[in-house]
Parts: sequence; C-alpha cells; structure tokens
Amino acid sequence: MLTTDRIKALDLTIGVVGLGYVGLPTALGFHDAGFRVHGLDVSERVISELQAGRNPGDDPTFDNAIPNDERWTVTTEPKIVIPECDVILVTVPTPVQENKRPDLRFIQAAGETIFDHIDRGKRPVVVLESTVYPGVTREIWSPLIESRGLSEGVDLDLAYCPERFVPGDPNHGVRQVPRVVGATDTDIVKALAELYSHLTEGTVTPVSSIEVAEAAKVVENVQRDLNIALVNELALIFPEIGLDVEEVLTAAATKWNFHRYTPGIGVGGHCIPVDPYYLIQKAHSAGAPVELITSAREVNATMPKQVATRIIRQTSDLGRSPSSLKILLLGWSYKPGIADARETPAESLANELVEQGCEIYVWDPHIQAEHRLDGPYIWVDQPETSKPDVVILCTAHEEILGLDWTALRKSSDLGFLYDGRRVLDVEILHDAGWITGAVGRP
Repeated sequence: MLTTDRIKALDLTIGVVGLGYVGLPTALGFHDAGFRVHGLDVSERVISELQAGRNPGDDPTFDNAIPNDERWTVTTEPKIVIPECDVILVTVPTPVQENKRPDLRFIQAAGETIFDHIDRGKRPVVVLESTVYPGVTREIWSPLIESRGLSEGVDLDLAYCPERFVPGDPNHGVRQVPRVVGATDTDIVKALAELYSHLTEGTVTPVSSIEVAEAAKVVENVQRDLNIALVNELALIFPEIGLDVEEVLTAAATKWNFHRYTPGIGVGGHCIPVDPYYLIQKAHSAGAPVELITSAREVNATMPKQVATRIIRQTSDLGRSPSSLKILLLGWSYKPGIADARETPAESLANELVEQGCEIYVWDPHIQAEHRLDGPYIWVDQPETSKPDVVILCTAHEEILGLDWTALRKSSDLGFLYDGRRVLDVEILHDAGWITGAVGRP
C-alpha cells in the first residue's frame, strides 16, 4: 500500500502507461527523483528506441536523458511491469473524434490492461493524468474494476492528477510545475501529494475528489482558449475600422490587471484545441449552458480560414489571383522550438489556401523528412528554393526569426510577407523590400 514512509524512502515502483509527450517526461522525472520506474507503451518503435537509449519523441530536451540502469524498465508487455507497480500513472492521449466528441478509447484500453494485470496484494494506486471532463475516471474505470471482481479501496485505489508541463519549456517541465491531486481516500490523497512533491519543485494541492481535479484541468485550458479567442476576434475587428490590434492591446496592457495575449493564425497542440470539447460534451449531457466556451472554440478553430481569406484579399489588391500564387509557410509545428505538429493551425491554413488554388510550400527546420505530413503541399529544405510569391510566418522558430529576409526577398517575385504571429520587425522587412501584412493589422 502507498504510505508516506515508503515514499520518503523512495521504496516504490512507479508505472507509467503511455510514453508519449506526457508519459516520457513523467517517467524520466520520477526516475530522476530516485524511484524505480516501469514504462509501458503499445508502440514497439517507442520501446525499441528507449531500450537503445534514444529519444523516441520530438522534444530535443530528452535527446540525452534516457536512463540505462536497474531502476529503469520499458516494455510493451504489461504482464512484465504492471504487477510490480505500487503506483500506476496513465498518460495516454485523449483526442476528439471527427464530430468533436471526446474519444475515450485509449483510457478504456489502458484500464483494461492495468486491471487485468495488477497485484491486488499491493493495493496499487492508479492515477489518470490525461485531460478529461469531470467524471471520466470513474465513468470509464469503475465498470472495468467491478467486472474483474476487484474492489476500489480494497484491491486498488483510483486518483487523478492532471499533467501541466509545457513541452519544450525548461522552466515549466514536470520537475517545476505545481500539481493538483484528488482521490476518494484522504490518506491516499495525502500520500500522493507527498509523492508528487518528490517529482516537482512546485506546490502540490490536494482537493476533495477526483472530479474536482478533473474539472480543474479542463478549466485551465478552457480559460486559455477563451483568452486567445478574445484577442483573435479583436484582430478581426480592429483592422476593419482602421486600427492595429497590437497597438490597442499594448495600450490596454498599461493597466495593472490587464492580461496580455497575442493574436495568431490559430491555436495548436494537444490541449487547447481539444480539451474545451470535453467540457462542452459534459455540459450538453448535463443540460447546462455552454455558449461562451463553444463560441470561443469556434473563433479559434476558424482563424486559419479567416487568415487565408485576408491573404487572398490582400494579394488580389496587388493584382494576383489565388491560382497564380506560390505560397511558402514558414513553420509547421504548433509552437516554437519543437517538432510537435499536433493540431497545428498551419495545416488548416495550408488546406484553405490549396482550396483557393494556391501552390503551397512548407519549411520547418525542426521537422525531419520522415515526419513530414503528406498532403497537397511541397516540403523544402531551404526557404529560397520555393521562389515564393507570398511568405507566411506560421511558427516563430528562432531559425525563422533569424532568416536573411533580404536574400529571401530576392527569390520572391511578388514579395508579399504575412506575419501570422506578430513577431517580425516591419521596418527591417520594408528595408528588405517586402510588402507586408499581419494578423490584426489594417
């Protein structure tokens, strides 16, 4: 059973089910803290890479961080690791389906695997870390537990502790961010708070239930979606009345309680474009109103289309039809510094422009050839080789910000550059000969 004495003695085996963007950093964090770690993943490629000491993911932070000692075991075989674990953390994907309804199949499959193999004599604690709507942990796992003749509180305990770290950000990794943990048993909550305090330098806050912890996580991402949607909508409004949204926001930010956000071509990643749909679904099933959250998600989801429309309009004013345009997208991943392209708005933008008849090229220095998404666009190894009429900055990678804009301008016939992240110096671009446009600028 999980006790504070065993935690303090580092006498625990921590299992991590799902060794992807969340699971691998979590497993490495607990190993770094001194615990035995057993990692489980269904991907033979991921496990083979880890067993060879190589980073299987896109975050370069872990390129030289894979352990090779007796406290580290990774496998695709649950029977090897699950019975040995005192705490089992589940870090599997929680995407949405094409109809935007939550896809809980990975949580279901993880539960089936775990409850088929646990050692009930250990009374392990099974902790879900994936983002869900309030109630999912019990809704999905309690029937599985009962169907196997197990009893929560006797043979095992359930808990929820949402992940919060930021991929590619060394200041907000699993060893730094504060955590929230909820469970039914108060002793288990206290023990988990002690366990996670060994993982992170941040505070660990116990809450009264699993459902409160689940709700807290989804609300964190919903709030960000709302805030981003506000500035994105302002970026659509202000240019129509002759104002630059960035100047307006900078002026507003002089007030002490104003929270500054920057508009862009859209929102990407595994959390913000997905998690609000979980709360929307729960609200619908409960008969509760959810208009604001739904509207904010719609604003952010349609930003790539809005940007594409404005680029076509501006290039038409320059005398060019969409079918005559060669367009280079600078950046494909959803955020700077990493190769993670999940839910990237660059893909939606590219598809919108293709539908308009444009020829699309893509350059992203972080995405290797074998990971480039197939589609109606051409990947290039150097931006100049595309000879673009239009250049759109989609991701503010350092390599992109540091481009030789004069050299790139010489390769462009039309010379129109659109700043989709509001990060470029307009004067430098004009000096290099570019005609410029930007999100939220007249």
